[in-house]
Amino acid sequence: MTTTALSKKEKVQAIIDILDELYPEVPIPLDHTDPYTLLVAVLLSAQCTDERVNQITPSLFAEADNPYDMVKLSIEEIKEIIRPCGLSPMKSKGIWHLSDMIIKQHDGKVPQDFNALEAMPGVGHKTASVVMAQAFGVPAFPVDTHIHRLLYRWGLSNGKSVEQTERDGKRLFPKERWNDLHLQIIYYGREYCPARGFSLDKCIITRQFGRKSFINEVLKEEAKKKK
Repeated sequence: MTTTALSKKEKVQAIIDILDELYPEVPIPLDHTDPYTLLVAVLLSAQCTDERVNQITPSLFAEADNPYDMVKLSIEEIKEIIRPCGLSPMKSKGIWHLSDMIIKQHDGKVPQDFNALEAMPGVGHKTASVVMAQAFGVPAFPVDTHIHRLLYRWGLSNGKSVEQTERDGKRLFPKERWNDLHLQIIYYGREYCPARGFSLDKCIITRQFGRKSFINEVLKEEAKKKK
Protein backbone atom coordinates (compact mmCIF):
# COMPACT_ATOMS: atom_id res chain seq x y z
CA MET A 1 0.00 0.00 0.00
CA THR A 2 1.42 3.41 -0.93
CA THR A 3 0.48 6.79 0.46
CA THR A 4 -0.37 9.64 -1.87
CA ALA A 5 2.74 11.61 -2.92
CA LEU A 6 2.02 15.25 -2.15
CA SER A 7 4.00 18.16 -0.82
CA LYS A 8 3.57 18.80 2.92
CA LYS A 9 1.43 21.87 2.14
CA GLU A 10 -0.83 19.91 -0.25
CA LYS A 11 -1.11 17.08 2.25
CA VAL A 12 -2.14 19.45 5.06
CA GLN A 13 -4.76 21.09 2.83
CA ALA A 14 -6.12 17.69 1.74
CA ILE A 15 -6.46 16.65 5.40
CA ILE A 16 -8.24 19.94 6.22
CA ASP A 17 -10.62 19.37 3.28
CA ILE A 18 -11.52 15.87 4.54
CA LEU A 19 -12.09 17.15 8.07
CA ASP A 20 -14.26 20.02 6.80
CA GLU A 21 -16.36 17.59 4.78
CA LEU A 22 -16.82 15.22 7.72
CA TYR A 23 -17.32 17.92 10.38
CA PRO A 24 -18.76 21.10 8.82
CA GLU A 25 -20.16 22.02 12.24
CA VAL A 26 -17.80 21.96 15.22
CA PRO A 27 -19.75 21.99 18.50
CA ILE A 28 -17.81 22.44 21.74
CA PRO A 29 -18.04 19.05 23.47
CA LEU A 30 -18.22 20.28 27.08
CA ASP A 31 -21.50 21.86 28.17
CA HIS A 32 -21.01 25.32 29.65
CA THR A 33 -22.64 28.74 29.82
CA ASP A 34 -19.66 31.07 30.23
CA PRO A 35 -15.85 31.07 30.60
CA TYR A 36 -16.01 30.04 34.27
CA THR A 37 -18.21 26.98 33.74
CA LEU A 38 -16.06 26.00 30.74
CA LEU A 39 -12.87 26.31 32.83
CA VAL A 40 -14.33 24.06 35.53
CA ALA A 41 -15.59 21.53 32.95
CA VAL A 42 -12.19 21.37 31.22
CA LEU A 43 -10.44 20.83 34.55
CA LEU A 44 -12.88 17.99 35.29
CA SER A 45 -12.24 16.38 31.89
CA ALA A 46 -8.67 15.32 32.76
CA GLN A 47 -8.63 11.51 32.41
CA CYS A 48 -12.43 11.55 32.13
CA THR A 49 -14.71 11.43 29.11
CA ASP A 50 -16.59 14.53 27.97
CA GLU A 51 -19.83 12.55 28.27
CA ARG A 52 -19.17 11.80 31.93
CA VAL A 53 -18.25 15.43 32.64
CA ASN A 54 -21.50 16.59 31.02
CA GLN A 55 -23.42 14.20 33.29
CA ILE A 56 -21.75 15.61 36.42
CA THR A 57 -21.57 19.36 35.78
CA PRO A 58 -25.35 20.03 35.99
CA SER A 59 -25.29 18.87 39.65
CA LEU A 60 -22.19 20.94 40.40
CA PHE A 61 -23.41 24.07 38.60
CA ALA A 62 -26.82 23.82 40.28
CA GLU A 63 -24.92 24.39 43.53
CA ALA A 64 -22.35 26.83 42.15
CA ASP A 65 -21.96 28.16 38.60
CA ASN A 66 -19.72 31.10 39.54
CA PRO A 67 -16.62 31.49 41.72
CA TYR A 68 -18.44 33.31 44.53
CA ASP A 69 -20.88 30.42 45.08
CA MET A 70 -18.15 27.83 44.54
CA VAL A 71 -16.00 29.08 47.45
CA LYS A 72 -19.07 28.87 49.71
CA LEU A 73 -18.91 25.09 49.20
CA SER A 74 -16.27 23.13 51.05
CA ILE A 75 -13.64 21.19 49.12
CA GLU A 76 -15.22 18.04 50.54
CA GLU A 77 -18.66 19.00 49.18
CA ILE A 78 -17.19 19.66 45.73
CA LYS A 79 -15.31 16.35 45.90
CA GLU A 80 -18.51 14.38 46.61
CA ILE A 81 -20.32 15.91 43.62
CA ILE A 82 -17.49 15.37 41.14
CA ARG A 83 -16.37 11.95 42.42
CA PRO A 84 -17.59 10.05 39.29
CA CYS A 85 -15.14 12.08 37.17
CA GLY A 86 -12.14 10.53 38.93
CA LEU A 87 -9.19 12.28 40.59
CA SER A 88 -11.76 14.08 42.75
CA PRO A 89 -9.41 14.97 45.67
CA MET A 90 -7.07 16.87 43.34
CA LYS A 91 -9.79 18.33 41.10
CA SER A 92 -11.94 19.56 44.00
CA LYS A 93 -8.97 21.42 45.51
CA GLY A 94 -8.14 22.88 42.11
CA ILE A 95 -11.71 24.10 41.53
CA TRP A 96 -11.99 25.69 44.98
CA HIS A 97 -8.60 27.40 44.90
CA LEU A 98 -8.87 28.67 41.33
CA SER A 99 -12.30 30.09 42.20
CA ASP A 100 -10.75 31.86 45.18
CA MET A 101 -7.95 33.19 42.95
CA ILE A 102 -10.43 34.45 40.33
CA ILE A 103 -12.25 36.41 43.06
CA LYS A 104 -9.15 37.82 44.74
CA GLN A 105 -6.98 38.52 41.71
CA HIS A 106 -9.35 38.93 38.75
CA ASP A 107 -12.51 40.63 40.09
CA GLY A 108 -14.49 37.40 39.84
CA LYS A 109 -13.94 37.00 36.08
CA VAL A 110 -11.90 34.36 34.26
CA PRO A 111 -8.89 36.19 32.82
CA GLN A 112 -8.44 36.23 29.05
CA ASP A 113 -4.73 35.57 29.37
CA PHE A 114 -2.63 32.42 28.97
CA ASN A 115 -0.17 33.23 31.76
CA ALA A 116 -2.88 34.19 34.25
CA LEU A 117 -4.81 31.00 33.50
CA GLU A 118 -1.74 28.77 33.76
CA ALA A 119 -0.92 30.32 37.15
CA MET A 120 -4.12 28.84 38.57
CA PRO A 121 -4.21 25.55 40.51
CA GLY A 122 -5.05 22.57 38.33
CA VAL A 123 -4.76 24.58 35.11
CA GLY A 124 -2.03 23.50 32.70
CA HIS A 125 -1.22 24.74 29.23
CA LYS A 126 -3.77 22.50 27.51
CA THR A 127 -6.62 23.62 29.79
CA ALA A 128 -5.65 27.27 29.34
CA SER A 129 -5.52 26.78 25.56
CA VAL A 130 -9.00 25.21 25.49
CA VAL A 131 -10.46 28.09 27.52
CA MET A 132 -8.73 30.75 25.41
CA ALA A 133 -9.94 29.10 22.19
CA GLN A 134 -13.46 28.06 23.15
CA ALA A 135 -14.45 30.76 25.64
CA PHE A 136 -12.67 33.77 24.14
CA GLY A 137 -12.06 32.83 20.49
CA VAL A 138 -8.31 33.40 20.79
CA PRO A 139 -6.39 31.17 18.35
CA ALA A 140 -4.89 28.21 20.21
CA PHE A 141 -4.07 24.60 19.38
CA PRO A 142 -4.65 22.48 22.50
CA VAL A 143 -3.12 19.03 22.07
CA ASP A 144 -4.81 16.06 23.71
CA THR A 145 -4.04 12.36 23.27
CA HIS A 146 -6.11 12.16 20.06
CA ILE A 147 -4.30 15.04 18.35
CA HIS A 148 -0.91 13.80 19.55
CA ARG A 149 -1.65 10.32 18.15
CA LEU A 150 -3.12 11.48 14.84
CA LEU A 151 -0.46 14.04 13.92
CA TYR A 152 2.14 11.30 14.45
CA ARG A 153 0.20 8.76 12.37
CA TRP A 154 -0.30 11.32 9.61
CA GLY A 155 3.43 12.12 9.51
CA LEU A 156 2.89 15.73 10.61
CA SER A 157 4.82 15.45 13.90
CA ASN A 158 7.41 13.08 15.33
CA GLY A 159 5.36 12.13 18.39
CA LYS A 160 8.18 12.89 20.83
CA SER A 161 6.13 15.20 23.05
CA VAL A 162 2.80 17.04 23.16
CA GLU A 163 4.80 20.30 23.15
CA GLN A 164 6.43 19.33 19.85
CA THR A 165 3.06 18.25 18.43
CA GLU A 166 1.58 21.63 19.36
CA ARG A 167 4.48 23.49 17.71
CA ASP A 168 4.13 21.40 14.55
CA GLY A 169 0.35 21.80 14.41
CA LYS A 170 0.66 25.57 14.77
CA ARG A 171 3.34 25.71 12.09
CA LEU A 172 1.45 23.55 9.58
CA PHE A 173 -2.16 24.67 10.02
CA PRO A 174 -3.45 28.19 9.26
CA LYS A 175 -3.81 30.19 12.48
CA GLU A 176 -7.42 31.14 11.72
CA ARG A 177 -8.28 27.43 11.57
CA TRP A 178 -6.61 26.27 14.82
CA ASN A 179 -9.71 26.51 17.02
CA ASP A 180 -11.93 24.48 14.69
CA LEU A 181 -9.24 22.06 13.57
CA HIS A 182 -8.26 20.94 17.04
CA LEU A 183 -11.87 19.87 17.64
CA GLN A 184 -12.28 18.35 14.16
CA ILE A 185 -9.14 16.23 14.71
CA ILE A 186 -10.43 15.09 18.13
CA TYR A 187 -13.80 14.09 16.62
CA TYR A 188 -12.05 12.29 13.76
CA GLY A 189 -9.72 10.46 16.16
CA ARG A 190 -12.61 9.20 18.24
CA GLU A 191 -14.63 8.06 15.24
CA TYR A 192 -12.10 6.86 12.66
CA CYS A 193 -8.61 6.66 14.16
CA PRO A 194 -8.77 5.27 17.72
CA ALA A 195 -5.77 4.17 19.76
CA ARG A 196 -7.19 0.65 20.00
CA GLY A 197 -9.08 -1.22 17.31
CA PHE A 198 -7.53 0.88 14.54
CA SER A 199 -8.46 -0.06 10.97
CA LEU A 200 -6.82 1.29 7.81
CA ASP A 201 -10.05 0.57 5.95
CA LYS A 202 -11.91 2.95 8.23
CA CYS A 203 -9.29 5.70 8.52
CA ILE A 204 -9.16 7.41 5.14
CA ILE A 205 -6.65 10.08 6.18
CA THR A 206 -4.05 7.60 7.48
CA ARG A 207 -4.67 5.33 4.51
CA GLN A 208 -4.04 8.15 2.02
CA PHE A 209 -1.52 10.35 3.78
CA GLY A 210 -0.17 8.40 6.76
CA ARG A 211 3.37 7.75 7.97
CA LYS A 212 4.67 4.79 5.96
CA SER A 213 6.35 3.11 8.94
CA PHE A 214 3.06 3.20 10.88
CA ILE A 215 1.08 1.83 7.92
CA ASN A 216 3.62 -0.99 7.48
CA GLU A 217 3.28 -1.90 11.17
CA VAL A 218 -0.51 -2.04 10.83
CA LEU A 219 -0.30 -4.17 7.68
CA LYS A 220 2.09 -6.59 9.43
CA GLU A 221 -0.31 -6.92 12.36
CA GLU A 222 -3.25 -7.50 10.00
CA ALA A 223 -1.24 -10.14 8.11
CA LYS A 224 -0.46 -11.95 11.39
CA LYS A 225 -4.12 -12.09 12.30
CA LYS A 226 -5.01 -13.64 8.96
CA LYS A 227 -2.52 -16.50 9.41
